Amino acid sequence: MKPVNVTSKAASNSCTIYECRLQSVPMTGTIINAITVLIGGVLGTLLGHRFPSRMQETVFASLGLFTLIIGVMSALVTGNPLIVLGSLLVGSLLGEALHLEAQLTRFGGWLQKRLAGGQGDAARFIDGFVTASLVFCVGPLTIQGAIEDGLTGDYTKLAIKAMLDGFAALAFASTMGTGVIASVIVILGFQGGLSLLASLGADFFTPAMITELTATGGVVLLAISFRLLELKEIRSANLLPALFVAPLAVAVMDALGIVYYPTL
Repeated sequence: MKPVNVTSKAASNSCTIYECRLQSVPMTGTIINAITVLIGGVLGTLLGHRFPSRMQETVFASLGLFTLIIGVMSALVTGNPLIVLGSLLVGSLLGEALHLEAQLTRFGGWLQKRLAGGQGDAARFIDGFVTASLVFCVGPLTIQGAIEDGLTGDYTKLAIKAMLDGFAALAFASTMGTGVIASVIVILGFQGGLSLLASLGADFFTPAMITELTATGGVVLLAISFRLLELKEIRSANLLPALFVAPLAVAVMDALGIVYYPTL
């Protein structure tokens, strides 16, 4: 009987932690996130009427305040505020030209007709869909978690985000209804797409690009928090192109050899 070289076989099948993670599905964290939002949204829709209106208002205000704090903390990580400012200005112009907020609202209305047969409070459904979609898809955990999931297969940040989003979905759905559940579609499309993009462009993303992307996302979160706290109705969806402008601006400056982080 011919001896089998077990050691060589094990060596050929072995991989480093980084390499093994690359073999995992880049959307694992997003799928977990979508499931928790779905469960939280269903529970909130079914049990929301059991909570007094004052309790719903307080919970909603708490989510708004938390979103505000996360937005501030994220925005402050920037190494150059001018990058964030420029990205927001260009991104908002693009968003207004493309009417992203209006299109997201129309999509929510179309979903409401398809899923609810046009019955129920359409405005409430759309408000829940738009608000939940923006809150669940713009935060720093979304950006950093999705990129890490795509680059290395490490979905730890998205797993943490999934737990937070599940409870947030419960609170949102208790006030805004079934539109929150429909936001799962946007989570799968945007967050999952970001992970897939990161997995395909592993050599493209640099720490500076991720930093400025996170900081810009923080400002967008501030706009969303103003809506949650009913301070001002900012068309937050029209700011979303800024999330693509920020890393692109860093990439262009890198290519041109422009120093964008001042050194002392």
